[in-house]
Amino acid sequence: YCIYPFRICHHPCHRKQILPLSTDINACYLRAARAGNLEKALDYLKNGVDINICNQNGLNALHLASKEGHVEVVAELIKQGANVDAATKKGNTALHIASLAGQTEVVKELVTHGANVNAQSQNGFTPLYMAAQENHLDVVQFLLDNGSSQSIATEDGFTPLAVALQQGHDQVVSLLLENDTKGKVRLPALHIAARKDDTKAAALLLQNDHNADVESKSGFTPLHIAAHYGNINVATLLLNRGAAVDFKARNDITPLHVASKRGNSNMVRLLLERGAKIDARTKDGLTPLHCGARSGHEQVVEMLLNRGAPILSKTKNGLSPLHMATQGDHLNCVQLLLHHDVPVDDVTNDYLTALHVAAHCGHYKVAKVIVDKKANPNAKALSGLTPIHVAAFMGHENIVHHTNNPMYHNILYNNVSCNFRK
Repeated sequence: YCIYPFRICHHPCHRKQILPLSTDINACYLRAARAGNLEKALDYLKNGVDINICNQNGLNALHLASKEGHVEVVAELIKQGANVDAATKKGNTALHIASLAGQTEVVKELVTHGANVNAQSQNGFTPLYMAAQENHLDVVQFLLDNGSSQSIATEDGFTPLAVALQQGHDQVVSLLLENDTKGKVRLPALHIAARKDDTKAAALLLQNDHNADVESKSGFTPLHIAAHYGNINVATLLLNRGAAVDFKARNDITPLHVASKRGNSNMVRLLLERGAKIDARTKDGLTPLHCGARSGHEQVVEMLLNRGAPILSKTKNGLSPLHMATQGDHLNCVQLLLHHDVPVDDVTNDYLTALHVAAHCGHYKVAKVIVDKKANPNAKALSGLTPIHVAAFMGHENIVHHTNNPMYHNILYNNVSCNFRK
């Protein structure tokens, strides 16, 4: 083949042939750049190929050469007029691509020729973020030395420090912290440290910024996160560094609500020992006891009751901890609450008792325990329905039988339940 690929070859030692059309020529040019074949790439340029031509993904020759680490090709393309900050369809520049691939020398070449070190892709990724994510320490160092900002976050709120911490890249984390003189990149790095129970990272993060209650987008603090995962070590550190034990996140949820819901008894104990309000309420009126009972965490429920949790507390809808334990079919929690003398016929705003709830859900064992505690099988809800009506309507005959109530025959055999179904 001739070195003049866009012409019909007339050399006597070759057959005459028409070489590739323009689309194929563009592809050949891009392949040459990706392969690091500078001479061939320049030949295509001399014969009219657009230096910034892209493939279907928006990748041009500079992007491809940068990814593969072809420094000479990158330098020459820039010299020939390639747009150093041209972006792909996802918004990635050549610097993004080289940083992600860990091509340090290419990164240096691009930055030297004016590449924007703080350019953001469609998702908000910067070259520094990408280098930190992939643990490319040398690239991170160079970008920091040349003006990269580590306070620029992705659309999800993640900074380069956060992603390095999440990925466990300790050296990159240390480097970023050393260069964070203003302490403005904590979010959500401290939350990640809390999730991982990483006290070392958490301590480092709190060195320059003493705010242990930095909030996530949803208003949760690192202590909420530690409470969720049951990470005692980092929770203790956060509390020792001034974290508010009763910090209210979205919907007024406190760390104690979170720990109770998750059944983290050791965390519940720690928070209570540090002064957490045992009667804290969410916007819906949930107390930690509600949370523990609803999730069936017997040990947490017992601890809260022994420490004076308000057993009569109700949500905005009038639900008590007993209603919630019943709804979840958590027999042991129901028995604990009854042992602590919770009113067995306490009602919601709609006058539903716990027995109504058990009858509706078909929780026979719970219903039996409640009935044995003298619950009223004829208690009427606001709708006029009794637990027996509800059980019959839902087809839970075993519960109807257990009430041993004269109404049983009327309901079951006179088609009262059928009337309800209609």
